[in-house]
Amino acid sequence: MSALVFTLRDKPEQRLDLSALIPDRLARLSLKEIENIALETTRIAVRAGDIFRIRKGDAADIRFAGGSDRFDRVGEAMSGGSIALEGHVGARAGRLMRGGTLAISGNVGPWAGSGMAGGTMTIGGNAGDWLGGPLAGELAGMCGGVLLVKGNTGQEAGHRLRRGTLIVAKTAGAYAGRAMIAGTLLIGGRAGPMPGYLMRRGTIVLGEPPEALSPAFLDSCPVELVFARLLAASLHKMSPALAGTMKRPLRRLAGDVAVNGKGEILLPV
Repeated sequence: MSALVFTLRDKPEQRLDLSALIPDRLARLSLKEIENIALETTRIAVRAGDIFRIRKGDAADIRFAGGSDRFDRVGEAMSGGSIALEGHVGARAGRLMRGGTLAISGNVGPWAGSGMAGGTMTIGGNAGDWLGGPLAGELAGMCGGVLLVKGNTGQEAGHRLRRGTLIVAKTAGAYAGRAMIAGTLLIGGRAGPMPGYLMRRGTIVLGEPPEALSPAFLDSCPVELVFARLLAASLHKMSPALAGTMKRPLRRLAGDVAVNGKGEILLPV
C-alpha cells in the first residue's frame, strides 16, 4: 500500500499542534475520521482536512508534502512506523519519541528530540536551541535513540543528555552537552564556548577545538580508543567528517571535575 500523504494547502495563519498525526493514532481511522481530527491551535479551531489535502494510504508510512515553522510537535510520542516531512517545522519535533523513524528535510525549532527514548530522527537542515534537552522542570533530556542533525544547532545541544546518540554534523552553539548525565554527543565542526559544562558522565566528541573550554577538565593525553574506530564505521554515511575524526588519535579531557564528573571530551590531536 502507498503512503498516507498530507499535502499542505496554504501557509498556516497560526501555530498548529501536529502531535495527533502519527502512525500510532491514525492506524485504525478512516480517511474521513483523519480529516476531522482537531488540531490544537493558538486562536481559530481547525481540523486536519482544513490544513491538508489528504490522500488515503498506509498510516504506518506518513508523508507531509510541505512544511512550516508553525508546525509544532511533529512526530511527538510516536512509537513505530515512519514520518517524512518536506520542509521546515517548529518546536518540539520528535519529542518523547519511543520508536520508528522521523525524517525532516528542512530546519527545526527548539527542543527537537526532547525526552526522546528510542527510534531514529534525522534533520536535514539546522536545529534550534536545546536540541534533545529537557523542558523546564524535567530532570533529563534525551534518554535513547539516535538523533542526527546534518546542519548546525543552537545553544545547549544535548543538555542533560541521559542515553542515546546525538550527532551534529556541523557546528553547535554554546554549552553543548551541559550537565550531561550519560550518552554520546558528537559534533563534526566547531562548538561554542564551554562544551560539557557541569557534565557528570558520557562522551562528547568535537571535530574542532571549541571556542573556550572550562578549566575544570583535565588533560589525559592522546589516546587511541577501540570504540572510536568501531563508531567511525557506523558514522561514515551519516557524517564522513566525524568518521574521519574518530579514526585519528584523540586527545582526552576528563571532567567536569568541578562536580566530580567522570565524563570525557575527545578532540583531534
